[in-house]
Amino acid sequence: MLFQPYFTDEAALLSKVDAYFNFIEGEYHLECKPGKEKEHKELHSPSIKVWDRDPEPATFAGLALFLGFSSINALDDYTDTGEYPEALKWGRLRVEASYEKKLHAQSATGAIFALKAMGWSDRGEGKSGAQGPKTIKVEVLESGPEPAESEKEVVL
Repeated sequence: MLFQPYFTDEAALLSKVDAYFNFIEGEYHLECKPGKEKEHKELHSPSIKVWDRDPEPATFAGLALFLGFSSINALDDYTDTGEYPEALKWGRLRVEASYEKKLHAQSATGAIFALKAMGWSDRGEGKSGAQGPKTIKVEVLESGPEPAESEKEVVL
C-alpha cells in the first residue's frame, strides 16, 4: 500500500506547495570581500553570494517527496481522487512552467524531452491539441443514376 499524506485543508496544501518551490531556490548568504587597497581597509568590494544549499530544478518526484507522498503514482492518485486536486494541479503546472522557461536557454534539449513526456507536442498544437488527425465517416446514401455500360445507353 502506498503512503498518502493527509492534508487538513486546501490552504495548508497550497502553503506546502509554495514551501517546496521556496526550498528549491536554495539558501545563500552574502559575504563582503575586503578591498585590495591597503590604505583603505575600511572600504569593501561589493557583496558576493555564497551558496549554503545550491538551487535545485523543480521536478514532479521532488514535489511528491516534499509533500510526503511515497511515489509519483501516489501523487497522481491523490490528484485524481483526493480532496484538494486543484492545489496539486497548480503545483504540477508550476513544475511544467519551470521546464517551459528552460526552452529559452541556449540548449533546451532536456526541457523539450521533459515537456514531451508531460504530453506536449512539437507540432504547434500544444497540450490541448488533438492526439492525431480527426477522421470523419462519410456515408453516401444515394449516388445518382446508375452509370452507363456503353455510349449507346446514353440518351441526350
